[in-house]
Parts: sequence; structure tokens; C-alpha cells
Amino acid sequence: MRSTFHGLETAKRGMFTQQGALYTTGHNIANANTPGYSRQRVNFQTTEPYPGVGMNRPQIPGQIGSGVEAGSVQRIREKFLDIQFRGELNKLGYWETKMSAMEKMEEVMNEPSDSGLSKSMDMFWQSLQDLAVNPTNPGARSVVRERGIAVTKTFSYLSNSLKGIQEDLKNELSVTEKQVNSLLNQIHKLNNQIADVEPHGYLPNDLYDERDRLIDELSGIVDIQVSYESNGGSSLDIAEGRASIFLSYGEGSRASQLVGKNGVNEMKVQYHEEEGLVSGIKVGKQEVDYTDFGSQGKLRGLVDSFGYVKQNPVDGTYTVEGSYPNMLKELDNIAYEFVKAFNEQHKQGVTLTEMTTEGFDPENLPDPYTPNTPNFFIDQSTADGSLGDKKGFAGRIDISDEIKESTDNIASASAANPTAGNASNILALADVIDKKELPLGDYDATFKGHYESVIGQMAVESQEAVRLAKNSAVLTNAVETRRMSVSGVSLDEEMTNMIKFQHAYNASARMITLQDELLDKIINGMGTVGR
Repeated sequence: MRSTFHGLETAKRGMFTQQGALYTTGHNIANANTPGYSRQRVNFQTTEPYPGVGMNRPQIPGQIGSGVEAGSVQRIREKFLDIQFRGELNKLGYWETKMSAMEKMEEVMNEPSDSGLSKSMDMFWQSLQDLAVNPTNPGARSVVRERGIAVTKTFSYLSNSLKGIQEDLKNELSVTEKQVNSLLNQIHKLNNQIADVEPHGYLPNDLYDERDRLIDELSGIVDIQVSYESNGGSSLDIAEGRASIFLSYGEGSRASQLVGKNGVNEMKVQYHEEEGLVSGIKVGKQEVDYTDFGSQGKLRGLVDSFGYVKQNPVDGTYTVEGSYPNMLKELDNIAYEFVKAFNEQHKQGVTLTEMTTEGFDPENLPDPYTPNTPNFFIDQSTADGSLGDKKGFAGRIDISDEIKESTDNIASASAANPTAGNASNILALADVIDKKELPLGDYDATFKGHYESVIGQMAVESQEAVRLAKNSAVLTNAVETRRMSVSGVSLDEEMTNMIKFQHAYNASARMITLQDELLDKIINGMGTVGR
């Protein structure tokens, strides 16, 4: 026979369960604007009916329900959307970083403009044309010297500015490396906290949210894969367990473990001893070559911009790649080949200083005649003014001391006609800038033509970064919107739930009142007939 208080217990369970649902609704409303928070729900389930199956069960028509209980408090989250969001965030981190680096490069190169290298070269060329009209004019010679100094300073400014930004990128790499390791350690601590709770049959939803928020942030920096393993004990089937994080190699295959049951393997960026550029990374004690590193993420964007070394495992040779190393290399190459060609042409001419030297007779010159003409440009790193290595050359060129001391040392006349009024060599120098093909890149090109192609490539690379950054932002926002539609808190929905649970709570309370009236009749009204 069922208990007299059966209905009272059923109503009490209903009150307690609806009250728990109201508490959860209040928690959702309170965290409506909390970053990374996922709305939670109480999973209602019926309690064991009466009577249970057994030989001594009472003979009644059927089982009677005994009420409701909260089976679990579960957060609403869709794993597929998490994976999709992290993939898009990873791409967004890469392209936004690349876009920022290319925008800074464009600001430095500043082409086309009235203050870029192209304009400086045009003004230098124009000054040579003006001098060719009147080769003995000291004012025109002075302008050539000053325009030449402007060219060297422009090369130096561009080279030093690009190197400065490159150094900033290296510092940002260091900060990002520390940020990654900080996130890994925080995730590991949350793993441990979750492992303390789950085996007791609870779901640490708020800890899950914080861990997922950190994993989201990490996915924007490096390309990762995440897997989960149970914490054992009395963990529920829907418990998420311990998160293991792996650094992805190339096309998404698993690589080095960053976070696991045994702790954290911190990541460290490795630099090439000679070049100072990135050669790879180190995860714990495992060294990872840059060619095996993930293809997306903020860290990869920084490395691709800052520069890296690709090692040839066969012969030990290496090549340097990256947006800034490539631009610096092009700048050095342009400066080197231009200075080399300009000096060679300049030394073929005759200066006013030589023509006014005592004993100089243009009618009785030896055949062949080699003029005693100084270089126009020099490499400051060499004592004799010769040209050193191409690397860093754009930041080292200057006007020769002889030209600085006297504009009469500008070689205007040709050796075939070494007279003050001859301007053949000046015209030939102007042709170096405007017409002569120089060994630049894979083909011979004019200075202007090659420089324009370099600026064009930079513009295309920057435009691509901007376009893909915008596309990635749109896709990331779209996935985030879908994810928020599933996991986000809707105040309208929560208010509806609040009214629903409130009415259910009130109904359960009314059931208790009803049971009280029934029991009052049984206890106080029965057995008094006939007194």
C-alpha cells in the first residue's frame, strides 16, 4: 500500500526541482553579457515510480509516478560550431596580422608620393639633366650633389625603417610566445580543477566555459587540435573530461602535444644564429622545423612577415623568406646595382678638378686614357670606398668625400672630349637611372621598371591580405552568430522560462496545500462519527 504522504513528497520534489530551474534561469540572466558564457538548462527526469518490480510488490493496477528531479545542469554547446569557429578564427588571426604588417610596409615605402624613393630618383635625374645644359654652372653642380645625398638618405631611411618594424615584429613574436604559454598553463590548471569535480558526478559548466574561451583565444594564435578524455570515477556520460591540445602540422595532422595529462609543453620560437630570423619552434624538448609548422594563426602571420629560414636538409644550405626580408633584399639589390652602374659610368668621365690640374693637356692624352675620377657613391662599411656585400647595402651608401668637398669632382665630360663645356658623361649618368638595364632579379630591367614591379608586388600582397582578412572576419562573425544562437543567453527566452518555472513551482505549492487538506481530513475528521 502506498504511503499516505506520497502526494506530499511528489509535490515537494516538484517545488525543489522547479526552484532549481529558476536558480539556473537567474544564473543565465546574470551572465547574459559575460564573455564566453554558455546558457545552462536543468535536465528534468522522473524519479523512480512506485512500486518497484519485485516478488513482494503490492497488487495495484499499475505503477504510480513519484515526481521529478533535476538529473543534471547542462550547458548548451555545439562542438561542431566550436571547431568551425576556431578554424575561422585561426585564419583571421593570420590575415589580420599579415594585413597589419603590410600596411606598415606600405606606409614606409610611401609609393607613389612626393617623398618616396621614386620621386627622389626622378629629382636626381632631373638635376643631372639640368647640369647637362650648363656643365660648368656651380649651382647646378651643387643641386646634383644635394639630390644625390637625398637619394642616399632615402635608401637609408627606407632600409632602417623596415628594419625597425622588423624588430617590432620580433618583439611581438616574443610577446605572443609568452601569451601562448600563459594560455597553455591556464588551460592545464582548469583541466585539473575539472578533474577534481567530474568524478563526483557533477558538471563544472562555468569551468568548461572558461576553458573553451581560452582555447578559442589560443586558436587565433596557433593552429591547434583538441581532443578530450574522461576523468573517470562517477563522471556523467555528458561530462567533457580533460582537454588535450596538439599543435597541428601542415594539413591538420596531429603534431606535438601542448597540453596533456602530464602537464604543459611550453612553446619557444627558435632563431637562426647567422640570419637572426625564425628557424623553427620548440615544443617542450621537441624541435619542430618551420616547414612543418601550422599554416595559419597570428604566430604564423608574424613569422611570415618577420622572416624565416628554410633549411635544405640535403646540403645544409638555406634560403631566407618573408615579407620584410624580401623587401629589404630587393632594396639592397636595387641600391647595389644602381650604385655600381652609376660609379662605373662616373669613373669614365673627367672632372673639372682634373681638367684644371696643372699639366693636364686634353690634346696630348695617352691612348687609352683612364681618368682619375673618384666614385660618386661609396659604401660606408669599406675603407677604400669599394662596394661590400649586398646585404644591408641600402642603409650604408653615401656620397663620396671628394664630391662632398667639391662639386668640381663631379665627372661631367667624357674622356674622348675632356673639356669644361662637354656634358657627355652627365647624360650617360642620367641614362643609368632612366634607361640602362641593370641585373635586377631574374631578368635585366631598368631601375624604374624593376622598382615599380617591386612596389606592385607589395601592393598585391597587401591587397590580398586586406581582402582575405575581411573575408575571414565575415566568416568568423557568421559562425560566431550561429554559435551564439545556440549557446548565447536570450533574455526573452529566459523570461519565458522564468514564468514557466514559476507557474510550475506555484502549482506544486498548491498541490502541497491540497495534500494538507486531505491529510487534515484523514487525521482530524476520520473516526469521529457516532461520538
